[in-house]
Amino acid sequence: MQLPSSFMDLQDIDSSVFVHPSAQLYGKISIGSESSVWLNVAMRAENDHIAIGSHTNIQDFVMIHVGFAHPTIVGDFCSITHRVTLHGCTIGDNCLIGIGAVIMDGAVIGAGSIVGGGTFIPEGKEYPPNSIIMGTPGKVVAERDNTVANRMNAWAYQRNAVAYRDGDHRLWDSAEFKSFFGQQMAAEQADFS
Repeated sequence: MQLPSSFMDLQDIDSSVFVHPSAQLYGKISIGSESSVWLNVAMRAENDHIAIGSHTNIQDFVMIHVGFAHPTIVGDFCSITHRVTLHGCTIGDNCLIGIGAVIMDGAVIGAGSIVGGGTFIPEGKEYPPNSIIMGTPGKVVAERDNTVANRMNAWAYQRNAVAYRDGDHRLWDSAEFKSFFGQQMAAEQADFS
């Protein structure tokens, strides 16, 4: 990705991060180790900053922007799935944000949560850790620690990013990946039980 030098000075993207060539990143952005930014992602941070943690995946067609008074912060081991819009919000560690969800300025999603596909989170709304949030506007419909399942999704994308960098677009169909996934699931369950 070729950016003007004025933008390059603002970005702190770990060398292990996979950024698809179609992604567009502008302004003050940091991305932690082993994360991935997929096809047609747009990130813009003109007046504040965007911070993405480690082992987090930003999937196809996600739009991340800052608010006028809020940065956008995404924790470690998160999956921001296809067509999500994040605008000046904070996402805790180990979260999964479902397809097409919209999360607005000042909203906070607690660690270990799931935001269901198509959910709209209004400005300033805060949700506790381990919430399952659905609807328009988003409401907590259940409480459950989703950490292990959400981390496994993040691990799958981390491994897929490494494969894509090497030109392998079928990793998830391989015996090697299925073996890794089973071993990693056992390790995560032991760590978080």
